[in-house]
Amino acid sequence: MTSIMIVSATRRTERDFQEGSALGTSLRRLSFDARIRSRIAYQNGRGLPEVYNQAIRESEDSDVLVFVHDDVWIDDSFLADRLQDALLRYDVVGVAGNRRRRPRQPAWAFADMTLAWDDKAHLSGGVAHGAYPFGGVSYFGSMPADCELLDGVFLAASRAALSQARIEFDPRFGFHFYDMDFCRSARQAGLRLGTWPIALTHQSGGAFGSDAWTVAYSDYLAKWGD
Repeated sequence: MTSIMIVSATRRTERDFQEGSALGTSLRRLSFDARIRSRIAYQNGRGLPEVYNQAIRESEDSDVLVFVHDDVWIDDSFLADRLQDALLRYDVVGVAGNRRRRPRQPAWAFADMTLAWDDKAHLSGGVAHGAYPFGGVSYFGSMPADCELLDGVFLAASRAALSQARIEFDPRFGFHFYDMDFCRSARQAGLRLGTWPIALTHQSGGAFGSDAWTVAYSDYLAKWGD
């Protein structure tokens, strides 16, 4: 039986997370499935990479690690089955991604710093957005699809593949560009990345273009060069 650990960080207390957050509500819905467990950093003040890396190092009894934001509703009741199938084909799976990566690309979906969308021919996946579960779906392109970059809102990975390749998240990218950096490191190590049809709704559209995001972009370019 595939063992799945859902990993997330939240500024909420444990009670507030379980009763009031999108992910907390989703985990209650999924509690019927014994394959799924969770590891939540409550009242978190650390960057996401620190939380995620701790899970990579300490979840030896888990086959699959799912790194997901706390403002995500997992609408798919059959998440475990989806992931079990997806990780037969890929080492790292997301719900949205880009089949290519261009020089100085600032996000999986955007072609340049104007935040213009990349050509849809290269995009894959779909994510719903809204204030409630089962929101309106933004469909990017057919899936499954081999990808170079994946949206960090939801990343599922084979723990064994990450450990064998010695892939972790870079702590310098606390809340922005951690996903871009992670995907590039995984591809550099020869891991297979791809999208998979998994239904979820994200409450936020992201913080692209913010001051903190722009600073992180400079750090990202300093590390990778392009």
